[in-house]
Amino acid sequence: MMLPLAGIRVVEFTHMVMGPTCGMVLADLGAEVIKVEPLAGDSTRRLLGSGAGFFGMFNRNKQSLAVDVADARGREIVLKLLAGADVFSENFKTGTMDRLGLGAEVLQRLNPRLITVAHKGFLPGPYQHRTALDEVVQMMGGLAYMTGPEGRPLRAGSSVNDIMGGLFGAIGVLAALHQRDKAAGGTGSGQAVQSALFENNVLLVAQHMLQAAVTGQDPAPMPSRISAWGLYDVFTVAGGTQVFLAAVSDTQWALLCGEFGWPDLATDDRLASNNHRVRARDWLLPQLRTRFSPFTAAELMQRFERIGLPYAPITRPQDLFDDPHLLATGGLAPVTVPADASGAGQPVATRMPLLPITLDGQRLPLRSPPPALGAHSRALLQQLGYADAAIDALAAAGVVGLPAGQTDGAPPAP
Repeated sequence: MMLPLAGIRVVEFTHMVMGPTCGMVLADLGAEVIKVEPLAGDSTRRLLGSGAGFFGMFNRNKQSLAVDVADARGREIVLKLLAGADVFSENFKTGTMDRLGLGAEVLQRLNPRLITVAHKGFLPGPYQHRTALDEVVQMMGGLAYMTGPEGRPLRAGSSVNDIMGGLFGAIGVLAALHQRDKAAGGTGSGQAVQSALFENNVLLVAQHMLQAAVTGQDPAPMPSRISAWGLYDVFTVAGGTQVFLAAVSDTQWALLCGEFGWPDLATDDRLASNNHRVRARDWLLPQLRTRFSPFTAAELMQRFERIGLPYAPITRPQDLFDDPHLLATGGLAPVTVPADASGAGQPVATRMPLLPITLDGQRLPLRSPPPALGAHSRALLQQLGYADAAIDALAAAGVVGLPAGQTDGAPPAP
């Protein structure tokens, strides 16, 4: 499969989730993505708890170069890489790249065709120097308010702004590549792209901003919201299991009543349309809970499936490893997370989700697992013209990092 970004070189100084997500998308699309790491490695390699999956998930299809960029010799290596690169991606605090000698002006002079993408907490403005995290912008951007019950703001259960911010960074890069390369003879210049957590979060809640404008009423948090649909809820049924059930049109409501033999509900004028059913939710939902309660979740899902109504089991993330649809469609790729990125101190064989798109009917493949720290240092330096003796000397001086087994001219690990 010829991937669309084959031949594009990306150099990234990224950590955590937002920047690495941008690089993952570009790498999955076929770009050569070189992750420049400090000699100790990206700190997410060692995270525990909810961060234990960060490095493994967002750094596949990349190469790792371990180098001390505070050393002039290490900075020279990075500048040589950037001289022939198409994209430079970073997500450190404003001013960090300037202090490292890798600021926008330096890079523009070095490589006028280079596209830079910066993933920040905020776009330029009054907030731009604040330190931001996904949770920070969820709290200040209305998402935590909308997610939790009244008086209990609650962050979403995933790094939604980090991941989406990285996606928007990648979209900006694709647009900049297109604009650069459509210039006469493909001689266009690069440009600076910026993506930000806060503005991303504002887009996520924009529908509720417009809801307030259109209705003249303050949007209620999701647990106490006025639903747009008469039947759109989680039900606890036989055996204490839970299932999500919905009927979002008048046709679906008629199918539901017919399937379960409820002519009283089908002919009730108070339930004649979806908007009627929304207004009747206070008394309708308790009735539906009673009527659904004798059934098991499996029985309800089977019957909803038969008549084409929306439903869903309440699934935990770990359950998705065995999801029959993902397994049948190749949506999960086998992968081995290296020992220095597993949090377990040993390689971990598992599966990870691919990007949720197809090109010509094919999923974008996992071409290489997340790399061990410095796994590609020697090969990349050789491409830049460094002899093995010079590479070994740089490693001995603590300027570059090589994995065990890559000393004395040994080939890179597969």
